[in-house]
Amino acid sequence: MTVRTNPPGATVSVDNQVIGTTPAATSFVYYGTRELRIEKDGYRTETVLRKINPPWYQLPGLDFISESLWPGEIRDERIIEVELVPKEIEKTDTVVDRADSLRSQSLTGMVTAPN
Repeated sequence: MTVRTNPPGATVSVDNQVIGTTPAATSFVYYGTRELRIEKDGYRTETVLRKINPPWYQLPGLDFISESLWPGEIRDERIIEVELVPKEIEKTDTVVDRADSLRSQSLTGMVTAPN
């Protein structure tokens, strides 16, 4: 499995195991749903759930033939591409205003969710 991002250089974790920076590759033994976490400074952290279905030669019955009797090696390579979105940095005035609002709300004992 190879994970590519645009822009490259993001840290990739598959099922909470860091595999490296993009483009990053790792092997996998079992098919199923994988959780990919992609992080890069200045970009929003992306968490992707990707279902990896087995190919036809890994279906029960056929897998014996493809793994034991097939003369060559069969490789299942998957490529996952993720477009990173730049992080939006809030203006200092907005953050300070929200902090003042929360501070005054906490003094009255009623805190509401921010807008």
